[in-house]
Amino acid sequence: MTGTRGTARTKGEAPGADGLRRVFLDIDATGSGWMFVVVAARTGVIYQTQGGGYGCIPYEQEGYLLPFYVPGADAGLHDLFVGALKGCGSRRLDWPRSLLDRLRGEVADLHIWGAANQDDVHPAPLVLDESRLAETDEAWVPVLTPDGPGYLVWQNSD
Repeated sequence: MTGTRGTARTKGEAPGADGLRRVFLDIDATGSGWMFVVVAARTGVIYQTQGGGYGCIPYEQEGYLLPFYVPGADAGLHDLFVGALKGCGSRRLDWPRSLLDRLRGEVADLHIWGAANQDDVHPAPLVLDESRLAETDEAWVPVLTPDGPGYLVWQNSD
């Protein structure tokens, strides 16, 4: 499972030559507090978004969308990526321990229901997928969910 760079120009496109439908997540229009996890799966739908701080890098992942809203939930991530990392993105960053610990904590503070845990009485915490740490960028963080690997996305700072 790999997220790839792609072109994200419209909010919904007809299926392309590959037969996959692309949906652009216009997170800027949702405002603070809205976050999404794109869980990797063969669905025929590719979700696209923009991340990387001021780099405005397009990202995409085939899968299904788990949206969630918690007022202020993205504040800590915003402080980390915009404050400590100055909005310059973090792809392939050699993460200093203190920043990596902050990132782990911010991700673990987020809890989400997935399709696979229907019998659970509480949502499960997200886990930073450190095997894909080099792919981490502002508004595009690889995570492990109850349903498998995916990407945590939120409003980019640009």
